[in-house]
Amino acid sequence: MVKDELLYTETHEWIKIDGRIATMGITDYAQKELGDIVYVELPEVDSELSTGDILATVEAVKAVEEIYIPICGIIVEVNEQLSDSSDLMNASPYDEGWIAKFEISSKDELEGLMNAGEYKKLIGE
Repeated sequence: MVKDELLYTETHEWIKIDGRIATMGITDYAQKELGDIVYVELPEVDSELSTGDILATVEAVKAVEEIYIPICGIIVEVNEQLSDSSDLMNASPYDEGWIAKFEISSKDELEGLMNAGEYKKLIGE
């Protein structure tokens, strides 16, 4: 499943833009590839991240995957539910399984992200 209103990265993260706040998580494709997610290491609120910095670490039965932030920003909120229920990333990757929200430093960086059509081509949908 790919949602039309979101932006995507080549490394299978999604981003929802609401003004200057971006919400980020992993795609349905990514969670299927990872398998059962058992632990998520979340970023610290108020931390400032640059493009390519590690946003979170996701541990699944099959692998441990680092999630990189694709644009600069300051973390304003993390999904605390993932600490106790990391499986939300499998069950609801686009809704309840989001990782973090951050204030975007520059909207110009959004140009490097893919729209839903481009992402569907990437994953062969």
